[in-house]
Amino acid sequence: MYSIEVKGLTKIFGNFTAVDNVYFDVRKGEIFGFLGANGAGKSTTIRMLCGILVPTSGDALVDGFSVKNQPDKVKLSIGYMSQRFSLYNDLTVEENINFYGGVYGLYGRELDERKDWVLKTADLVGRKDVLTSSLPGGIKQRLAIGTAVIHRPGIVFLDEPTSGVDPVSRRNFWELINELSASGITVLVTTHYLEEAEFCNNIIMINAGKIIAEGNPKELKTNYIKSTIIEIEADNAVSALEILEKQKFTDDISIFGNYLHLHVNEFYSGREQIQAALNNASIQLLRADKIVPTLEDVFIHLLEKEKDK
Repeated sequence: MYSIEVKGLTKIFGNFTAVDNVYFDVRKGEIFGFLGANGAGKSTTIRMLCGILVPTSGDALVDGFSVKNQPDKVKLSIGYMSQRFSLYNDLTVEENINFYGGVYGLYGRELDERKDWVLKTADLVGRKDVLTSSLPGGIKQRLAIGTAVIHRPGIVFLDEPTSGVDPVSRRNFWELINELSASGITVLVTTHYLEEAEFCNNIIMINAGKIIAEGNPKELKTNYIKSTIIEIEADNAVSALEILEKQKFTDDISIFGNYLHLHVNEFYSGREQIQAALNNASIQLLRADKIVPTLEDVFIHLLEKEKDK
């Protein structure tokens, strides 16, 4: 039923607790999002789940193997792709595929079959002798995930896999992730593009080593944000924020690009209140529309709550 079962996983470095008594389960074949700011504990958790880092306490079963007692078996049963693509730029496409195939014990006909699959997956058929450093980012990204799953693992870990990749390549990459999931591979992915997390079946959000929210995208938006959100466009967003955060009808407010997302409470009666508050500061209100919350709204809202504790 579960590909990954995390039970009280903890990692302490000296006086610093990087991961603090974390519990969660990942179902077989699902795309599982693991979200958090830099330093939240994502990479430390993944390194423990990959059998690279020994937990201080707790344990996790990855494909049925204990990360604490059977790390070598864990490593052979998973695939891993880092944000740096995990490829050797001074090798050709084929040399990279051969290297990773050998690491995972593939030889002869089996390696040839999987090599053909990787080349097709990465849109590199007929280009196996090309130097990897010369590949565009999107193609290199597909080659990296192909080598990560060349041995047909049941689980693949993707750590910020679309970092620095153009939007079209990101969309194509997520199509590939969905294909892997449909084939039965469990995908655990970290990303700082919160709109990408909408594609995940389930998500956990982590901050300061602790889980602060979990659920599917709809549940996160429903369960963790109860207030109405108004998206505001004004001619001076920073000054508008300073004015509106002091209003009685404001629960929370954040900047989203050129706009403000205002969480209002029971004292809010309509756009006129916003207009009046900004007029008093000679700020022009261009737009104020009620919107459906995004995962970014949820994430920022929860981080603000954590700061207030």
